[in-house]
Amino acid sequence: MNNDAIDAKKQQTTKKISVGFYNLENLFDIKNNPQNLDDDFTPEGFKKWNNYKYDKKIKKLSSVISKIARQDTGCGPSLLGVAEIENRNVLEDLINATDLKDEGYDIVHYDSPDERGIDVGLVYKKEHFQVIESEPLTLYLTADNGDRDYTRDILYVKGLLSGTEVHILVNHWPSRRLGANDTMDKRIAAAQRNREVIDGLLEKNPDARIIVMGDFNDGPHDESIKTHLAQTDLYNPMSYLSTRYQGSLNYRSEWFTFDQILMTNNFLRMYDNELFYDRSEIFNDFFLTEYKGKFKGNPFRTYAGPRYLGGYSDHFPVYSIFKVKDLEDND
Repeated sequence: MNNDAIDAKKQQTTKKISVGFYNLENLFDIKNNPQNLDDDFTPEGFKKWNNYKYDKKIKKLSSVISKIARQDTGCGPSLLGVAEIENRNVLEDLINATDLKDEGYDIVHYDSPDERGIDVGLVYKKEHFQVIESEPLTLYLTADNGDRDYTRDILYVKGLLSGTEVHILVNHWPSRRLGANDTMDKRIAAAQRNREVIDGLLEKNPDARIIVMGDFNDGPHDESIKTHLAQTDLYNPMSYLSTRYQGSLNYRSEWFTFDQILMTNNFLRMYDNELFYDRSEIFNDFFLTEYKGKFKGNPFRTYAGPRYLGGYSDHFPVYSIFKVKDLEDND
């Protein structure tokens, strides 16, 4: 078989899929839920949130998701972790929007105890991923006064990604709202909770394939990620993408890469491997950015404080490309 024939066979037997994560910036419906602090996102609330704004946001977000990694894979992401969603209904509206309704998506979602009512979830392409099991993993935190500090659950999903068993952990760690140093212990606790799960999976199967994704509210080089989460058995490609000139969000003219996708090292093995890692990107195309002014280049967000901008999100999506090798390609 000559080289041209070998290359042609590789093209026929290897395809690409993507795994992404996207913080959707307060994707609330317009209904008031008395059990949550969602009053701002109602027609009578501080932000005057209404059907027009909600429908516009759903349309915009669905358009973004449909474009993530499409130039590499020919379709939207096979798996997409999401954060800052109010409930299952908003995810249902999202995957049934015009740009996604024909993509064959389904969702995994559980209500979490976060006091604002925001959750994490997993959107998956049914053609590429089959759910085996899932559960919410509670993160117990304590406030300074000793009361419980309610935050988002970690979403665990086990399934078959293009035929390969994978374990997914979707996160949204406690924010820096009260200061990065003052809240670091909470993010370290979240990292340690993830490690408990990861270590348990690896104890049962040392070759378990694990993907950890989320808005960690810490960067790749912060203690919570580098020391407590990644350690030596998780590869973090975002550590190479995070620079002073780019990130997944911008705060006070400084770039941060809080949105990350980490994976066990076995995804990096190219040979004798039916699912292996290719590369990662921050999806920051021009249409997702502020076009002009002092915030030019920043994520085009829905709100700036109380001011409605009508954008997408205050975060850029991130994604990783994986190659799927046809098991029949053995010679």
